[in-house]
Amino acid sequence: MSSKTLWLVVAFVGGALVGGGTPVLAQMGQNPTGTQNPATQQPGQNRSQSQKQAGNSLDIPTANSDDAAAAKAFQQMPNTDLQKKIAAGEEFLQKYPDSQFRPVIYSGLTFDYLLSGNAPKAVETGEKEVALKPDDVQTLALLGQTIPRAINANTAEPTKQLDKAEGYAKRAIEVTPTITKPEGMPDQNFIAAKNGTLAMAHSGLGLVYFRRGKFNDAIPELEQSVKIDPNPTPDPVNLYLLGLSNQKASHFDEAAAAFNKCASIAGNLQNPCRNGADEAKKQASTQLSAPK
Repeated sequence: MSSKTLWLVVAFVGGALVGGGTPVLAQMGQNPTGTQNPATQQPGQNRSQSQKQAGNSLDIPTANSDDAAAAKAFQQMPNTDLQKKIAAGEEFLQKYPDSQFRPVIYSGLTFDYLLSGNAPKAVETGEKEVALKPDDVQTLALLGQTIPRAINANTAEPTKQLDKAEGYAKRAIEVTPTITKPEGMPDQNFIAAKNGTLAMAHSGLGLVYFRRGKFNDAIPELEQSVKIDPNPTPDPVNLYLLGLSNQKASHFDEAAAAFNKCASIAGNLQNPCRNGADEAKKQASTQLSAPK
């Protein structure tokens, strides 16, 4: 794949995720905690339990100070009015710049900026969060996946951005298995939470390798992301990238299989995946496949 073609592919993938003002996480089909997709949460639901499941929350004691009360109120706000919640988080940071509860706000704002389609602001805020809490696996995984998906022709120092994404994703993959299950949490919920985080981290790492043209390195990362994703419907972007990576590595049968799975999922990648499957099948009949 030429560098120009590779850029067009990743630009298309990035547009599928962050274009048009559509919430990023909603299009990804990814839930960072392995629980209900936050984009479909009903009024009155909040992220406090999800944050605990992802192993990144800072428990807030019974409100005995103004900043504790404000942080708890922010944590309990539903995502039904994202701009209102974002404004509340930003106000907290201005009012309490040295609060010990800043990680709660940074973590929540990272997620909410993504839901609102503002990937650059999400990355900026997420990096502030991991500077305070280097082992916040949910935010690490979000950054690891979001940065390579959001890179476009206008991104400053894209190589540096990919290096950062690689570091965040690898750190999430390293730390997530060491998280201790919270008391009283069902085993299946804990496993789903960890797998959801790992799925994002492996997805991000796979896309980092894909953008670098290292398709044989991208394949196992994307395969792992698809395999452990706890969501009922896999992320079609991962399947699309898996198909492309296999295709460019001359694994044509595997490419066709990934493209076909992607094509079965409703969305804006259906037609590209159908076309990819057809092309991979033709290549399988006319070209030699590389050994895996």
